[in-house]
Order: sequence, then C-alpha cells, then structure tokens
Amino acid sequence: MELTLGLHRALDSPRDRIVWDVGHQSYVHKLVTGRRDRFRTLRQYGGLCGFPKKSESAYDCFDTGHASESISAALGMALARDASGGDETIVAVIGDGALTGGIAFEALNHAGHLGTRLVVLLNDNEMSIAANVGALAGYLARVRLDPRYQRIRDDVESRLAKIPGVGRAVVAGGEATKQAVKQFLVPGMLFEELGFKYVGPIDGHDVEQVQRAVTLAKQSNGPVLVHAVTHKGAGYTHAEDKPDEFHGVSPFEITTGKTNGVSSTLSFTEVFSEALVREAADDERVCAITAAMPSGTGLDRFAEAYPDRFYDVGIAEQHAVGLAAGLACGRRLPVVAIYSTFLQRAYDQLIEDVALQNLHVVFCLDRAGLVGEDGPTHHGVFDLTYLRSVPNLMVMSAADGEELVDMLHTALHADGPVAIRYPRGKSGTCVLPAVASVLDAGRAQVRREGSEVALLAEGRMVGVAERAADELAAAGVSASVVNVRWVKPLDLEMVSWAAGHRLVVTIEENTGLGGLGAAVMESLSDLALDPPVLRLSVPDCFVTFGATEKLLEEVGLTPAGVRDAVLGRLNDLSGKDASHGAPQGRRRSQ
Repeated sequence: MELTLGLHRALDSPRDRIVWDVGHQSYVHKLVTGRRDRFRTLRQYGGLCGFPKKSESAYDCFDTGHASESISAALGMALARDASGGDETIVAVIGDGALTGGIAFEALNHAGHLGTRLVVLLNDNEMSIAANVGALAGYLARVRLDPRYQRIRDDVESRLAKIPGVGRAVVAGGEATKQAVKQFLVPGMLFEELGFKYVGPIDGHDVEQVQRAVTLAKQSNGPVLVHAVTHKGAGYTHAEDKPDEFHGVSPFEITTGKTNGVSSTLSFTEVFSEALVREAADDERVCAITAAMPSGTGLDRFAEAYPDRFYDVGIAEQHAVGLAAGLACGRRLPVVAIYSTFLQRAYDQLIEDVALQNLHVVFCLDRAGLVGEDGPTHHGVFDLTYLRSVPNLMVMSAADGEELVDMLHTALHADGPVAIRYPRGKSGTCVLPAVASVLDAGRAQVRREGSEVALLAEGRMVGVAERAADELAAAGVSASVVNVRWVKPLDLEMVSWAAGHRLVVTIEENTGLGGLGAAVMESLSDLALDPPVLRLSVPDCFVTFGATEKLLEEVGLTPAGVRDAVLGRLNDLSGKDASHGAPQGRRRSQ
C-alpha cells in the first residue's frame, strides 16, 4: 500500500507509465486512480479485473497476469518514448519472486546494455538486510544518483575511510579493493554490474522514502533499480503469519483469518497431493518439481514428507521442465506440477528436452479449463491443443478425484512423457481409493448407453454430459455418455462406435481449435466415417473473469447449454435423411 502511494506521489500518472508485474499488487493502484466506487466488483463478472487492464483505465498501460514480464514491456515503452522524442517516466514494478524468472534478467541485461532511461522498482518481501549495511548502502545509492555526486565523490571516500578497521585499507588499497568492499557492503552491485544504478534498500512501507527514491531515479539519464524492502501482509496479522495462504484467498472471516465454509469433498489439487505422497512412499525414484507454487499445486505436503526429493525452482518454468528432463536421464521419476497456463511458458523445453528424447516425465496440469476470477491470463483452455501436437506425449484428462489417482498411478508406470490435466475446484471425491489402478492406454469409458446421441466428454465436462443426458432423456432423446479419458492416444474403437449414433457431440473445456473435437473429427476422417458432429468447446476468444459457473454458462458448457445445443442440432437434422451412411459400430460396455 505504502509503496504504491509513494510511487504515485513521485509520478505524473497516467502520463508517466507504471507496468505492474503479474498485477496482483495493483489493487491500491486501482483505488487511487478513479475506481474506488467500483472496487466492490473486483474479480466479479462484469466488474473490475483482478489485474491491470488497458480497457478499464488510462492508468493501466499494459495488461499483465503472468510473472517476470514487466521489465521487458517497460523497456519497450521506454524505447518507443525515446524514438518519438518523449520525456515521460516508465516504471516497472516487480516482486522478488518474479525476479527469479529468466525473462526478467534477460530484460535487465538488455536495458543495462542500452542505457535507456528506465526505473525498475523491486518490491522485495523476502530478503532481510541488516540495519548497518542498509544504512551505508542507502547513503551510497543516494549520492550516486544525486546530481551533486561528482562534487562529493571525495566525501564518500572520506566517509569510507572512517569505517573502523577497514576504512583506511580500502582507500589505500586502490580501486580493485574498493570495488570488492563495495560489492560486500552494497547488495545492489549485481544490478550495477548489469548497467543499472542502484537505490536501496529502502523501507517500502515508508511513503516518503519511496517517493524520494523514485523522484531521484527519475532524474537519472539511464536505467535505475529502486530496491524496496517490504513485509508481506503487513498490517494484518493472519496474512503476515501465513503469506502463502493469503496470496489468493477465498472469502474469509476477517477477525480470525479462517476461510468461510468447509467441504468434505477434496479438491483435485488435494487429491493429487495425497496421491503423489502415496506414490513416493512406494517408489523412491519419484520426485516433484514446482515453479514457485508449492501450495497452489499441492506439493507442500510432498515437500514436507520428502524434502530431499522436492525442487522449487522459482518462477522459472523453462528451467523446471529442463530440470525434469535431466532428472529423467538420471533414472529419476520427475513429476512437474504446474498450472496449465504456466506450462505454456516452457513449451520448447517440453518438446525439445522431454518429448524428443521420449523421457519419462509426468506433467500434472492443475487449473485446466476455466479458472474463474483470475480470468483470461489464467484460464487453462489451450493445453489440449498444444499438447496433442507433440510426438511421444500421452495426454489424459481426469473426470473426478478417483480417476486422477488412477491416472497418476498410470503415468508413473508408463514409458515416455505423460500429461494429466484436471480443473480447479472440487473433485467429487471424499476419500482416496485404497488401491490405485493402471488404466489401459487409449481406452475410453462408456458411462451410459443411448440410441440417438453420443456425448463424448473430457474432464469436468463428463459430469456436465451426464446431467445433460438426463435432461435430454426428459425431452425424449436417448444419449450415450463417454468419458474419453485419453485425448491422446484417442480410442478409435470408441470413435467408430459413437459414429453409429444419429449425432456425435464432443464436449471439452478447451478451445475448439485443435482439442478433443478436432481429434475426433480427424479420427472420423481417418476411419472414413462421416456422421453429423456437434463440437461444444470454449469459443475462439479470450474468456473474461468471474465465477466459474457463470463463465461456463456464458460459453454454453453447462447441462442446459449442452441440452439446448443438442436439441437445436437434432432439429436441424430432422426432415433430412437421418442415416448418414456410416457403418454401425460395435456397442461397448463400461
């Protein structure tokens, strides 16, 4: 809060531009830039976005949502400013966690090389700086940026000379010794070596300190990094004590900090967490990797049980996948637990490092499908598309918690790379099955047999298909329901059987381009079958934010939406030759 206020006091926004890395920390920014009256609508359907949004306000200059990208965007804006002869200040606000991402260092390296006027404000709530070192570093930083620096440089050396025990040796030892001591005393020398002037560490909870530091940084003719130390959750005890839990939180009781509502049904994340710990107990080769999301992916329990087999690489998804490849080469069984939308950042490593070598790496993609309030930057609606195209990679989609247990067990007993996707939210499972089973590769599960319509669904959509089948039955339409399970390899026998129905319907919580529906259509073509097909999926657009149930309704992926779409297509088919000329396939039991 204080950091944001100090920043705005130092800038002339929106003329001066602020690029918020990730954007979770932009709430105070929204409050002080004309959106206070609408703040109660934050992250609600039709309300304020939980991230900066250019379409929402002139004060939001860049749409963000993923980590480590702010410095690159800010540098691009600074170069565009220079090319057009502008003089506005560009600031990238980045956290210490986001600074672990490789793209952040790539941008720092480039900015330092170019010498472009740019301010990077580092919000550091992890590092602990001793008071005496911080005071000296703060003094050196201020004089380095102050226009009077050239006149008082000798004064700096005289002050260093007065440091008991080491000062005179520093001055007498020449430049090399002075630089060595400076690197020991000043934590910002890493940034200085990258070409940035360094300010800090300053107290990020002191509005005037932040304002003064940013004001000085604005006056520099090159890149400056302002290092602000803050305390995560400052001012609210429960958030201070449990910063990970309060990073993204459901409605909670303010006085106690406890989340409202208790459910006996495990979430998919909880099921995965418990199942992986069980698997690791049976096989010491199993290890787990996260990219700075141990609690979000459920790996916190694994880390506690098997700390020597747990690796948190920071916000470095590319490295996470490359690390997994190396572990697999060393005969380990690496499980990369990662959000669907974040695996996009490591697509090259997935292909080149893992799949090309056919290495046994298991990718567990949490938050597949629509994730609700986090919106388009976090919806996991592209993974079926980008995973299906990768040779050697098998892809599964879990319909419920019990199936997720079996899929993890199956993946760990497979050969080569395997990906499992599962959604955010409740799994429908209260207790894990005592024994996990190995599923037959490429074998679907027929959950219900009907005579007119075949509903082929994946993941969370299996339950939607079953309820839609009930509603279709009430309308006089008999529907089969198939849990596809394996999107790759696809069950061709099942596809052939489904083609014997009057209408084949695919239902997926993924974009319709290249996902399950495309896989079924491709298979029908290969089988020389041509039944009427209705593909229901996430449309070719970026879906907004809001409650997941509302978003599913908007894109037609609810039981009522499926029912109406099926009845509409059947109505279109009526009056035409109901026989599509495809051979009747063999009906399969569950």
